Amino acid sequence: MRRGLPIAMAACALLAACDSAPIKEITADAKSAWGQLTGSSKGGSALSTGLKQYDDGDYPQSAKNLQAALDQGLGNKDKVNAHKHLAFIHCSENRTQRCREEFRKALAVDPAMELAAAEVGHPIWGPIFQNVKAGR
Repeated sequence: MRRGLPIAMAACALLAACDSAPIKEITADAKSAWGQLTGSSKGGSALSTGLKQYDDGDYPQSAKNLQAALDQGLGNKDKVNAHKHLAFIHCSENRTQRCREEFRKALAVDPAMELAAAEVGHPIWGPIFQNVKAGR
């Protein structure tokens, strides 16, 4: 087994030193596939920032970053989370139609989406979510 390790290391070093287009294309394809599998995406940083701003109560900036994250590209789980928080922001600002639209977008990505117990019990967006989910 000891003999195989130096050979494998040398092969890896040679492959890493290659500057051919096919290798770069394979690497780019692999990164894209990995991002889809792990849920990481281009919009991940904006999503994290937007969620932190939401937690801090900075809703206008949060909404901008959540929308930017959606525009930059997110995996399905993150899309649902971004739309859900945008819905919360719109509901809290009494923009119920936009709140409904964001819930519809989230449910279009994941029809089985549910709110957490604390979220569904919220007096403003809980009933709106339930109505949207029920198709009203």
